[in-house]
Amino acid sequence: MDEEDLTALQEELAAAQAELEQLQVAAADSEARAEHLESQVSELRDELARAQGEALEREEELGTQNEALGGQLRSAAERYRALVLESSPELPAELVAGETVEEIEASLERAHETVSKVRGHLESQAQAGRVPVGAPARSAPDLSGLSAHEKIRYGLERRARS
Repeated sequence: MDEEDLTALQEELAAAQAELEQLQVAAADSEARAEHLESQVSELRDELARAQGEALEREEELGTQNEALGGQLRSAAERYRALVLESSPELPAELVAGETVEEIEASLERAHETVSKVRGHLESQAQAGRVPVGAPARSAPDLSGLSAHEKIRYGLERRARS
């Protein structure tokens, strides 16, 4: 090997060593970035877990509040139903039902319609079966619409009965 080959090899070796140093620096930099990213991922996972925990707590609170509001709504609707039935004693309590004010109002309307129909039916039956009070006034029969022949027959029949 001559000196030129040796110099070329030394230059290649120096270039390879420089490239190796650059690669080592790049690898160290990449490792540092990877560690930094891993710590950020870990922090984000912790933050996500905290956020999920808070979300579950809020969901439980909302569920509790929702149950309480539902109970208040049912209680208010029941009080409304009682007031409606108190102010309308003609309505049967069985016809007015519901868990919300809207449901109670709908059943109240149907109950009014039902009571109105039953009342009308009873009144029409009462009218049909009504008998006038006392005896009718006695008056002579109206013979103006009878023919002469019918008037004679009427007179003869009346005489025969007497």
